[in-house]
Amino acid sequence: GQTTVGSGTQLIFHFSSESFEFWITAIMYQVVRKLVFTDSHCASDAPKTYEELFEKLDTNKDGKVDVAELKEGLSALGIAFGKGDAQKIVSSGDQDNDEGLDINEFSKYLKEHEKKLLLTFKSLDKNNDGRIDYMEIKQSLADLGMDISKEEAEKILQTIDVDGTMTVDWNEWREHFLFNTATNLQDIIRYWKHSTVLDIGDSLTIPDEFTEEEKTTGVWWKQLAAGAMAGAVSRTGTAPLDRMKVFMQVHGSKTNKISLVGGFKQMIKEGGVSSLWRGNGTNVLKIAPETAIKFMAYEQYKKMLSSEGGKVQTHERFIAGSLAGATAQTAIYPMEVMKTRLTLRKTGQYSGMFDCAKKILKKEGMKAFYKGYVPNILGIIPYAGIDLAVYEVLKNAWLARYAKDTANPGILVLLACGTISSTCGQLASYPLALIRTRMQAAASIEGSEQVTMNHLVKKILEKEGFFGLYRGILPNFMKVIPAVSISYVVYEYMRTGLGISK
Repeated sequence: GQTTVGSGTQLIFHFSSESFEFWITAIMYQVVRKLVFTDSHCASDAPKTYEELFEKLDTNKDGKVDVAELKEGLSALGIAFGKGDAQKIVSSGDQDNDEGLDINEFSKYLKEHEKKLLLTFKSLDKNNDGRIDYMEIKQSLADLGMDISKEEAEKILQTIDVDGTMTVDWNEWREHFLFNTATNLQDIIRYWKHSTVLDIGDSLTIPDEFTEEEKTTGVWWKQLAAGAMAGAVSRTGTAPLDRMKVFMQVHGSKTNKISLVGGFKQMIKEGGVSSLWRGNGTNVLKIAPETAIKFMAYEQYKKMLSSEGGKVQTHERFIAGSLAGATAQTAIYPMEVMKTRLTLRKTGQYSGMFDCAKKILKKEGMKAFYKGYVPNILGIIPYAGIDLAVYEVLKNAWLARYAKDTANPGILVLLACGTISSTCGQLASYPLALIRTRMQAAASIEGSEQVTMNHLVKKILEKEGFFGLYRGILPNFMKVIPAVSISYVVYEYMRTGLGISK
């Protein structure tokens, strides 16, 4: 009765609110088959089958199956059951809200979902020959943004294929899902989708991937909105550490060592406690335009780079994502410069973002809004590339070792993998981020000379050595865990509030 997912496939299933119905169907079919299905049953026997199952589950004979009875019945059958799953099943089919399923609700529910299982099979059967082969599985996953090898596709097929023909017909597909709680292949890639929800203050990650269903139903913009709000709260919560990082990057040196405690004391003495949040308003305001531009640009670049038939390969997605990041950064970069200037400002220097923009324009001209642009753009490649690569390594390591009885790694594993991969990406791109910040701030520091990127790198290496390129890394790393935690919690609340998480 226990359902397992082979670790060899290295795929993870996520059950969104839409796909949860398929998962429920699979569980209920396990029950139906285990209790009453035999080889003699045919389609016309279905109503009788549902009635027999209902009678066995309805132990107190009150004409409805409630959560307790469902839990007891499934446990007696040895079917693996997660916390809260029985409640979700009853809620999904309970039309009259009496906290139980009567025979009509029960039968209607199963009949409707049998149709969905058949539709799923047909959607995967690309050439309509009544059988699914490994190429069709490979193609279906490619459509969702997951490129897998021929060997991996064959492993998936082998878990479903009963007669050894390396193809799956409707009967094999149905039999497999009677005993497997995994959802349809249209919803694969959710658990381990490398999401940009974990906002650690940097905006260099590859944009989120959305399925065609999410795009047509409007779920995509809700997820982007939830992510933007999570980022705003997360950045506000960790703004003092971010300001300290910028201070150390710009003012720190071998002769002027700034400690965390000393730095905070100096900031509070100069401008009060509220000064710890200087520059945060601009940092939060740029989230919305940057997210929107990055998403739209990503979709366009994917179309431009895709080969015949609209299929996008992994390397093409990486290129499209990097170009989308560069496009978004180009559009909002003046806000990046203003954020740095506002973060470093002294009391009374600027009255706000518009005053800052006006004074920079008047004193330094338009080109000042793009100082540090080159190292910023160059930082996208190592950050995004290493972030994705490390995440894949951690994901595959977990799958190979632990994915025996469940494909769901749990939120702590997901957060840990996302945090470690983002931190590695930061480590790789941090020197470029430091160079960018120093170039952005150069004109606002009295007596500082305007230098090129190459000259600044040489100057830092000569005076401070290699570790001079990592000034401010301590407060930067200190904010990672609180930033990840805050953004995740806010994101989940926003998803619930927007109706995309049940």
